[in-house]
Amino acid sequence: MKPIRVLVVDDSALVRKMLSDILSADPGLQVVGTAATGAQALAKLELTQPDIVTLDVEMPDISGLDLLNQIRRVSPRLPIVMFSALTLRGGATTLEALARGATDYATKPSGAAGRSDALEHVKRELVPKLLALGKRREGLTRVASPTAPMPAVKAPREEWQPAHVLAIGCSTGGPNALIELFSGLPPAIGVPIVIVQHMPPIFTKLLAERLSALGRIPVQEAAEGDLLEPGRALIAPGGYHMRVVRKAGVARVALDQTPPVNSCRPAVDNLFESVAEAFDARTLGLVMTGMGQDGLRGCEHIRAKRGQVIVQDDATSVVWGMPGFVARAGLAQAVLPLSSLASEVLTRVGRTSAASGAHRTMEYSHVR
Repeated sequence: MKPIRVLVVDDSALVRKMLSDILSADPGLQVVGTAATGAQALAKLELTQPDIVTLDVEMPDISGLDLLNQIRRVSPRLPIVMFSALTLRGGATTLEALARGATDYATKPSGAAGRSDALEHVKRELVPKLLALGKRREGLTRVASPTAPMPAVKAPREEWQPAHVLAIGCSTGGPNALIELFSGLPPAIGVPIVIVQHMPPIFTKLLAERLSALGRIPVQEAAEGDLLEPGRALIAPGGYHMRVVRKAGVARVALDQTPPVNSCRPAVDNLFESVAEAFDARTLGLVMTGMGQDGLRGCEHIRAKRGQVIVQDDATSVVWGMPGFVARAGLAQAVLPLSSLASEVLTRVGRTSAASGAHRTMEYSHVR
């Protein structure tokens, strides 16, 4: 296969040179152009016809968000990866960019990082995403799926026990997928929700605020000792693994900074395994769009405890890595499009009305 053609857009000559050198060193990537301004980017876009674009969130003549809008008007399906500073402002802009149609993001190395650390950071954070997303070209509309897309499937209803907790894992494409999912979940869902979205510090807090602002289910970045409560969602903070522990019949959050799992911290596997231990067969695991296979081992643990597992399908995933591994391992009881996940979750937690949601809330502390 031909190398993936990349257009690098950044106002810093140093960053353009660094990215060009790193990306060109990978045989799977080819830098076909660089641009320092929005005007140059639009001209180079037409001239070079790239497979993917890296876009700085801060540009001198036009904001990164406005440039994103302009690119989307002429190339609505071109993968765009935002290159963002790991700051509050950078995180907020990045989430807004994702909402406006950016495909993914990568964080810039910190200003204090030495050259070798900065190069390693870019290789780790950006290169794998470009390789994965770039495979959309030449008819490969989804990545990380060596087989044909799977049709939507569901297991017979009699195999289920109503879940008492919903554990969610996602990565690339996850923020927008979570927004759509939470837009379809009612406040009276009647079970607690715990989430691992692969994101760095700062970004997870901003994502929690954005999800909570939907006005459906309150979402918070988790803190040590937080109580799992029906109708509330907790998202693992960037840089920390999140586990659920049950003591004296009460489920709470435990955070730690043990080594990354699947090169991730937080890791979906850690969360899912702990939830399965705490809730046994009453666990519902949901794996949505994302690169890699984080969540596979956790889903094995959930199924071993006779819990439920559902995954997002290939067609609606930005990357069908995490859900694809689970589906191909035969662990998913349902493989469904994003638009169907909220209703499927409600069915599997036994939520049929606001009254039943309230009833589940009252009974929650007495069941496992």
